[in-house]
Amino acid sequence: MRVLDSSWYLPKMGRNAKREFKERHIPGAAFFDIDQCCDKTSPLDHMLPSEKVFADYVGNLGIENDTHVVIYDRSDFGAFSAPRVWWMFRVFGHNAVSLLNGGFRNWELEGRPVSDKYVRPSPTEFRASIKRSWIKTYDDLLNNLDTKEFQVVDARSAGRFRGVDPEPRDNTEPGHIPGSASIPFQTCLSESGHFLPKDNLRQLFVRAGVDLSRPVCVSCGSGVTACVLALAAHECGHPEVSVYDGAWSEWYTRAVPEHVISEGRGKHL
Repeated sequence: MRVLDSSWYLPKMGRNAKREFKERHIPGAAFFDIDQCCDKTSPLDHMLPSEKVFADYVGNLGIENDTHVVIYDRSDFGAFSAPRVWWMFRVFGHNAVSLLNGGFRNWELEGRPVSDKYVRPSPTEFRASIKRSWIKTYDDLLNNLDTKEFQVVDARSAGRFRGVDPEPRDNTEPGHIPGSASIPFQTCLSESGHFLPKDNLRQLFVRAGVDLSRPVCVSCGSGVTACVLALAAHECGHPEVSVYDGAWSEWYTRAVPEHVISEGRGKHL
């Protein structure tokens, strides 16, 4: 088993995930940096890397194809960025991956051991095999406006989805993709930071008008919290959820104004 701290924060949150990891973490954990294990040729944030980049990165963390990986983050929500790394392992063909339910927040609350010591794992070999159908591009989403082959579900807050609350990234206005449904990622989590029971998660999708017997693609600001919804759907027996990796930051940049649905400013040429 390998335990990974995959904490990540938006720049405006003013937290340094690497520094926090060095100060204290679950004993034996390694740090997974989604801003390093990514496609660095893309202008977009932390887009999925190639098979080779992912395989080399996790191999250097001491992870082999038969390693059980357990992922957590230090978010006050209980889960924020860890589901993204959970999904990354699965999209690269590694199913022996779990999320620490409740995250580091509850680990500490329960008085479990923490450490500031880090022993670099011995590098090993990992083989990655990507599931392309689990990744949606801007063109896929654009075509889907007409074909409606899959349902699009947005994990951002209701205010950002509606277009009345600001986006955390500069030069990006809030709003949503035409026809998409809204399930803010926080609604999947209890006040204690644990995932809701399956029946409650299922009701979230039902209330949003999402049919889990049909294909689902999840989105958010930059492809991170969308994976909270991917994990929630997985818990409900729908493991094949795809992610729009470019997410709202790409859609807003590339879409024509009429494809930015907003109660606020929207997009102007």
